[in-house]
Amino acid sequence: MPTVFLGTSEFAAAVLRRLAGTDHRPALVITRPDRRRGRGRRLGAPPVADAARALGLELAQPESVNDEPTREQIAALEPEAVCVCAYGALITEPLLSEHPILNVHPSLLPRWRGAAPIERAIIAGDRQTGVSIMRLTAGLDSGPVCLQAAEPIGSEDTYGTLAQRLQELGAELLIAALDSPPPCVEQEERLATYAEKIAAADRELDPARPAAVLARVVRALNPHIGAQVRLPDGTLLGVGKARVRDDGPPRGVLSLGGPRPVLGCADGALELVEVQPAGRKPMSGEDFLRGYRR
Repeated sequence: MPTVFLGTSEFAAAVLRRLAGTDHRPALVITRPDRRRGRGRRLGAPPVADAARALGLELAQPESVNDEPTREQIAALEPEAVCVCAYGALITEPLLSEHPILNVHPSLLPRWRGAAPIERAIIAGDRQTGVSIMRLTAGLDSGPVCLQAAEPIGSEDTYGTLAQRLQELGAELLIAALDSPPPCVEQEERLATYAEKIAAADRELDPARPAAVLARVVRALNPHIGAQVRLPDGTLLGVGKARVRDDGPPRGVLSLGGPRPVLGCADGALELVEVQPAGRKPMSGEDFLRGYRR
């Protein structure tokens, strides 16, 4: 029987590519409408739309998956399941009850429900995360879990390196759940934590926090969002890589006198190894300071 796949992000596109090579190849892929993005405000397709076209899959991009025409389009296919991965919009009744809906969520639920589970796991210093396949319900990632597998978080893992492993794991678990539907177990609400969406304030490195925490923020936001530090002239400098130092300037001071920028923190200091000035490509901290001090 066919499946229907709902997703938007690059993470979801990777899961879709794996699913398309199995007996559960989607008869329909639904993603968000094209949006204007970037400084040029050019219209761009979601990664899942590009993947679906490359795979020759039927594609729909409704303003709302919950509208009647889209629900009728799904129902006409009589899918074995609707598979959801990083779709980025609420799925509501009556669609929630019309089909079995399996959601691929990159965390060990009930830990890190919400929008940014990979980033929040890294920032929190978790030693492991994972992927959960859950039945979608009206609550925020609160449905019963059908399958789950853990993945270690390495000391040098960034969002990019960890997400790549999790999307592979997520595809494997989703295919396994479709091959042989397992029983689902309700989550323990008392253990739930929430992964809030990364806001602009989360990006700026706050020297009132320990350097070790800020180093994790840098890794958690690399390469898709990017951490930032404020220069003495008030402009923001992107930070792609950083390392913790025991010595450095006083808390809150960004030293630009050495070979690399160093930010004094509440505990230790943060050396900026790779940075990105606004409108320019990433560069080493050394190259940045050579140009900045001229």
